[in-house]
Amino acid sequence: MNADGSGQVNLTNNPAEDDGPVWSPDGTKILFHTNRDGNPEVYVMNADGSGQMNLTNNPALDYPAGWSPDGSKILFETNRDGNYEIYVMNADGSGQVNLTNNPASDADPAWSPDGSKIAFNSSRDGNVEVYVMNADGSGLRNLTNNPAGDLRPAWSPDGSKIAFLRNLDIYVMNADGSGQVNLTNNPATDDQPAWSPDGSKIAFTRSPDGASFSIYVMQVDGSSITRLTTTTQDDGAAWSPDGTKIAFSSLSGGIYGQWQIYVMNADGSGVTQLTSTSTRSNRDPVWRPR
Repeated sequence: MNADGSGQVNLTNNPAEDDGPVWSPDGTKILFHTNRDGNPEVYVMNADGSGQMNLTNNPALDYPAGWSPDGSKILFETNRDGNYEIYVMNADGSGQVNLTNNPASDADPAWSPDGSKIAFNSSRDGNVEVYVMNADGSGLRNLTNNPAGDLRPAWSPDGSKIAFLRNLDIYVMNADGSGQVNLTNNPATDDQPAWSPDGSKIAFTRSPDGASFSIYVMQVDGSSITRLTTTTQDDGAAWSPDGTKIAFSSLSGGIYGQWQIYVMNADGSGVTQLTSTSTRSNRDPVWRPR
């Protein structure tokens, strides 16, 4: 759909469950996962929904994780080796390679902005830590090295910092693991850190009780924490490419209600509902790259 909610088009139009869309860096293709073949597979299609193709074509569970910044490679998670591993393949599905190759669980991979490194979390040291490796799987390093659980790394736009979760707070560290700082330091549960395109702010979801949740924003040093949404069932903040808007999902009607997609200005003003279907939920908006 367009940024104002107009022009909504069903791209996959399949009775199976299609989920987790990821735009290619040039905005011409979309990755997604679907169970239309009886198990979750990674598919790709053109931006208009044409040319849908199964890239993984494996009886295991495969989930897309992201495109390399130049669009030539795709990361995905799979349990085809008996545990979850991080694989990479060419954009056409060829050349599938296991990068992590460890009996522990490896998940949540994220490309560095320059495409040279991949951050991810792994339980290979007995607890979940954030690791980094070169794009070919070499040069593995434990960045967090802490007895707490560390997960869901997110690179800053310039690649100098990594945000991550620890003990229900949002932390940030330098890309080499130094300078780990607790940004939120709050008894609530803070999750889903999302960097603004200019790297000056981080939007996130905060839940004070585990049941209600709203979208907040803070400066990259953890200062000026501000609540943006006033309802209590909002999550999945996604910055527009120019940083002026934030799209998000909101649930109305309780746990049996419907999720809809909204957009607001980066300061929380001008909240606008974009979707309004009553027969299905609409979640996890992603902006098309400029």
